[in-house]
Amino acid sequence: MRKVGAAALAALLLCVGCHRGRFPDVLAGYSEFAYVSNGESNTVSVLDLVYLRADRTLQVGIQPTGLAVNPKRDEVYVVNAGTVAGTGSVSVIDTDANRVVATIPVHKLPYFIDVDAAGGRAYVANSGSNTVSVIDLARRRVIGVVGTGEQPGLARISRDMRSLVVSNRGGGSVSIYAVEPYATAEGAGATGHATASKITAKEQLPRLRAVFTGCLGATDAVILDDSSKAFIACSGGHQVMAVSLAAAPESWAAKQNATLLTDHMLALMDVGQTPVQLALKPDGGEIFCANFGSDSISEIETGTNEVGGTYTIGSKPVYGVVSADNGTLWVSDFGGDSINLWSIDDGKLAGSVRTGHAPDALAFSADEHLLLAVDARSGDVSVVRTANKKGEATLFTILPAGVSPNDIVVKAMQARP
Repeated sequence: MRKVGAAALAALLLCVGCHRGRFPDVLAGYSEFAYVSNGESNTVSVLDLVYLRADRTLQVGIQPTGLAVNPKRDEVYVVNAGTVAGTGSVSVIDTDANRVVATIPVHKLPYFIDVDAAGGRAYVANSGSNTVSVIDLARRRVIGVVGTGEQPGLARISRDMRSLVVSNRGGGSVSIYAVEPYATAEGAGATGHATASKITAKEQLPRLRAVFTGCLGATDAVILDDSSKAFIACSGGHQVMAVSLAAAPESWAAKQNATLLTDHMLALMDVGQTPVQLALKPDGGEIFCANFGSDSISEIETGTNEVGGTYTIGSKPVYGVVSADNGTLWVSDFGGDSINLWSIDDGKLAGSVRTGHAPDALAFSADEHLLLAVDARSGDVSVVRTANKKGEATLFTILPAGVSPNDIVVKAMQARP
């Protein structure tokens, strides 16, 4: 099987396939699953989004947390934070067969994982050992480890695969690493460099490029799609840090402005209390910050690195996602057992949908006709229909998960003809 692109998925909705009642029809051979990590069950729940039912439960490692989808391979990865002989691990799920096919040991207390755009490398920040593990996904093994600041929360790789951003929660800092091109399984350079196949494994490891302090309790981070800037939530206080990422020496931008050849901090912006998660608009123009401690969201202008406004929304907002049309921000109201809809254009609350107890991580279905919310305390997943015939968001059903679910990702595939 292969992953379906966004345009292909949209085309599927125009075709006649298996009938799904009040939902869009899909082609025969199309499958779509949600994967939910259950921290206290040591399992991943697999939910069938075509037929809206629980498909199966997979046993993984101890205390699974963060999940990531491979954009090029039919695989999903789950980080297991619990220790076995002093180390955490990453479970590899084959999404074609929906089974665990490998377990990769990493260092102590990993929580999140990120996969690069070529689908060849994954990066795992190990909070308990102050390191990042670099994983070769084709060979399913760690190829090296690099040191970080104190208690790294997560590692994000830029879309151009040149910059790795690590938030160091315990150290209150942000580390930026240069990432070298590498050879893919097919032998082509993953970053388009003709010399990639000649690079050794040692040279492939990220190299520390810059460190920025002053981000108390650094946690979540997002990188703009053009790989020019990173934004990091300073969750121990009330700020978001903006960092300019070094441009490639051969790029047009670097040739026009030599200062772009180096990383530099752009701003520390005041937001609400305890900013815990950052939601980037698809067009990259704005970021919405969920301020857990002050029951608010902050709107950040990515072009000017300024806060456009901070607005009250619900109780203990913890997670947000923005619709593909850039019009609506969906926010988990962790303390109010609901999802709130924020109209971005109007700058006001546009609705609310009841969920299970303590909704946390969110994920859209491939065509966004469904929004899935992980209910951390009730151990289930609320399935929200994003628009009924009246254009209103409604709770459609609740599907079972395990104990203490904490993350969710979606993978859609179309069988080859």
